[in-house]
Amino acid sequence: MGSIGAPELIVIALIALLLFGAGRIADIGKGLGQGIKNFKQGLKEAGDDDEDEAKDAKAAKTEKAEKPAAKAAAKKEAKEEAAEEA
Repeated sequence: MGSIGAPELIVIALIALLLFGAGRIADIGKGLGQGIKNFKQGLKEAGDDDEDEAKDAKAAKTEKAEKPAAKAAAKKEAKEEAAEEA
């Protein structure tokens, strides 16, 4: 009792060919290939969505950090204008 070797795999393939026929086996292979392709595409899209969310969060933090700096600059300009008018 060992592992499955080449002769055993050939016998299994021949039995599958007899049960399903050549056309049906080709359809099964095509369906499996499309399923794997769609699965990989879904994983890639999920990863891209995660990256987009991370970029959006980083941009939001940057905007929040820039708002106080912009307010401080506006106050400074207002003080300088008031000093020039006086």
